[in-house]
Amino acid sequence: MPARRVRLLSAPLAVAALSAVLAAAARCGGGDHDPLATAAARAGHAGNPEASIPPMCYAATAGGANGCWTCHTIGIGPNTLADHDLQREYSFSDAARRNPWTNLLEDLSAVAARTSDAEILEYIREDNYAPLRRALAARPDYPGYVPDLDLEAGLDDEGFARDGSGFRAVRYKPFPGSFWPTNGSAGDVFIRLPAAFREDASGAPSREVYKLNLALLEAAIASPPLPRAGEAGPAGAPAGREVEPVSELLAGFDLDGDGALEPAVTRVLRLPARYAGAAAGVALRAWIYPRGAELLHSVRYLDPDRPALLSARMKELRYARKVDEPDDWAIARAYEREAEEKEEGQPPFHAGGPEVGLRNAFGWQIQGFIEDEQGRLRLQTAEEHRACMGCHGAVGVTVDHTFSLARKVPGAAGWRHQDLRGMPDVPQAGHAEPEVLTYLRRAGGADDYRGNAEMLARFFPGGALDEAEVRRGAPGGDRDLAYLVAPSRERALLLDKAYRALVRAQRFEAGRDVTLGPATGVLRVVEGESTGLGEAQRVYLDGRAHLAW
Repeated sequence: MPARRVRLLSAPLAVAALSAVLAAAARCGGGDHDPLATAAARAGHAGNPEASIPPMCYAATAGGANGCWTCHTIGIGPNTLADHDLQREYSFSDAARRNPWTNLLEDLSAVAARTSDAEILEYIREDNYAPLRRALAARPDYPGYVPDLDLEAGLDDEGFARDGSGFRAVRYKPFPGSFWPTNGSAGDVFIRLPAAFREDASGAPSREVYKLNLALLEAAIASPPLPRAGEAGPAGAPAGREVEPVSELLAGFDLDGDGALEPAVTRVLRLPARYAGAAAGVALRAWIYPRGAELLHSVRYLDPDRPALLSARMKELRYARKVDEPDDWAIARAYEREAEEKEEGQPPFHAGGPEVGLRNAFGWQIQGFIEDEQGRLRLQTAEEHRACMGCHGAVGVTVDHTFSLARKVPGAAGWRHQDLRGMPDVPQAGHAEPEVLTYLRRAGGADDYRGNAEMLARFFPGGALDEAEVRRGAPGGDRDLAYLVAPSRERALLLDKAYRALVRAQRFEAGRDVTLGPATGVLRVVEGESTGLGEAQRVYLDGRAHLAW
C-alpha cells in the first residue's frame, strides 16, 4: 500500500465514473434503484454499430499465436457457417478497424493494488441478484424478463431449483481462453424447457418425464449426430451419449438399441422423432433447441474462498429464450443474409430493444443485465446488448448459437451447479489431445492476448510450454480442470478489484475485460488484412464446441 493517496483511475475512467454517479443521482433521486433507467436514458444513442465484434478479434497474432480457431471453424450440422477464413484475415469494416475496446488497453494493476482484500471480499459477497428481482417485480409496465429463479431457495440433489420454477443447473466445461476463471470471471448456467416438457401425457407434472426430455435434448445437442430409428450409425462413431437414468417406457422408444424397453437406461444411441409426455407433438432435432427453451447465465466475480469460485455478486445476468424455431432452409438462408450484409459493409441488424432483448436470425432472444456504478444490476443499453450478440450470432463453432449444453458433463454429474473440481481436461470432439493443452500450444498463452502472466509462469517456464504439467489435468492425470484454469488467490482478488474500477466508471461501451499489466497482445488499430496465420501455416479447421468425454 503506497504511503500517500494517488489517483485511483486513469483520467478517462475517472471522468466517466464521476459523470455516471451524477447522472444516476439525478435520475433516481439519489437512492431509489431503477434497473431500467440507464437503458432508457441511452435510448436513441447510436453508439458503436460494430459492437458485436468481440475484443478477442483484435488480438495480435504475432505471426503464429492463434486463439481464433476456437470460434472460427468449418460449418457442422445445421450451423453451415464455415468462417475459418477469419483466422487468416481481419475482415473488418472501415468503422471497425480502430479497436473500440479501449478498457482492455488500460493497465489496472495499480488501481487494483490500492483496494484492500477485505474491501473487495465484502463487496463481492453482497447479493445484487435478489434486489434486481424485487425491483423488476415492482414494475408491471416492464415487458422483459423478470428473473424467476430463486437462488436463495437453492437446488436439490439433482440440480433442480427448489422454487418449482423448472430451472435446472448445468455443469459444463468452460469454453477455452477468455472464459476460463484465470482470465477474470466465473459463471453458471441454468436451463428450463416449456411446461409441456415437464408434464406427462395427461398434463400432470412429472419429474421423470422432464428428466427424460432433458436427456433427449442433451443427447441431441451435446453429441455428434445420432442415428434415428431404422438408421445405421456411421462406422467408428462414439457409443452414443451418457445420460442420467431415464425410462424407455416413458419414451416409448429403444434409446440404447438393445431391442428392449427398460425402466432405466443411461445411454442414448438413437434419437426418437419426438420428445415425450405432453411434448410428444414436438419434433426432436439434432443440434437444435425446441421453441420456448430458456437459458439463464450469470457472470460472477471470483471468490477465492468458495470452492467453485462463484461470488454472490453478479457482474452480469444473461437470459436467452428460443422464441422461434426456424427450419433448416431458414437457418441456411439466415447465414446467407449475414454473408451478404457483411459483403455490402452493413453492420449486423438485430430486432428488438433493451426492454425485451435483441433477437438474432436463428430464433434466440437475448437480454442482459450488468452492474451500475453502485454495483446494482441494471438493464443493459442497446449498445451493450449488441456486444452480447457477437458470440451468439453467426459464429462457426456454436451449436444452435449456444455453448454450454454442448459442453455439459455427461449424465447425472452434469446436472448440478457449476464446479470445475473433479472435471477432467478432455479433448474436443475429433481431437486426440486435451483441450487446454491444445489451446496453450496454439495460442501461445492462456488468453488470446498472451497477457496472463501467472499462467505463462506456471506453464511456459523459460518460454516453452511444459506439456507434462498441463497433462496432469487430463484424464488419467492426478489433477483436474480447476488446477489448470483457476487463478491464485492473489490474482483472483486483483482481477476483482480491477473490474470494480470499470463498474465505477460505467464505460462498458469500451469493454468489459480487464488486464493486469501492459496489454501488449492487443491491436489498437488494424492496419492490414492478413493475420499472418496463413503464412505461418497456423490455421486450424478442427475447432469444436463438442467434447470427447
